[in-house]
Amino acid sequence: QVQLVESGGGLVQAGGSLRLSCAASGSSSSINAMGWYRQAPGKQREWVATISSAGRTNYAGSVKGRFTISRDNAKNTVYLQMNSLKPEDTAVYYCNSATQNPFAWGQGTQVTVSS
Repeated sequence: QVQLVESGGGLVQAGGSLRLSCAASGSSSSINAMGWYRQAPGKQREWVATISSAGRTNYAGSVKGRFTISRDNAKNTVYLQMNSLKPEDTAVYYCNSATQNPFAWGQGTQVTVSS
């Protein structure tokens, strides 16, 4: 079993930056491609970014050029650097496996961007 704990969220003004962290514990050998996802109030959870075990990255069009996903395999931690934040980025952010076998979802971390 892998447990996921997200942190680093907060309240920030539009144009600001935040860095989210996702610490994975448990069966670390199960951790391969990882992704960040977000869920805004009243909306479905959506994919934000993915990073493979080798470091290859992909981004949703809405965040490309503003967000950067990275990982530290030695620490079993995945990061999301978010720059030039917009009010529409307001959501609860989650990390999870980007494979077809997701882990149990963590509690997420709230990001609120004020205009």
